Amino acid sequence: MSFVSFMSSTAGRIARVVVGVVLIIAGIAVGGTGGIVLIIVGLLPIGTGVANVCLLGPLVGAGLKGDGRAHA
Repeated sequence: MSFVSFMSSTAGRIARVVVGVVLIIAGIAVGGTGGIVLIIVGLLPIGTGVANVCLLGPLVGAGLKGDGRAHA
C-alpha cells in the first residue's frame, strides 16, 4: 500500500486529524511563537482530513479527493 493510497483512505483521514490534534496540543504546551506556529501547522492536517482532501494525490497522478476506502 503506497503512502498516498493510505492517506486517501478513511484510516489516513483519521490519522491526519489525530496528528493535527497532537500538534495543536503540543503548541499549547510549548506556548509562545513556536506554539502558535505548531497550532497553525496542526490546523492543516485537520482541515484536509475533515474535507477528505489528500494534497499529495495530484503529485503522483491520483485525485485530490480521497475515496474513503483502504487500498490494497
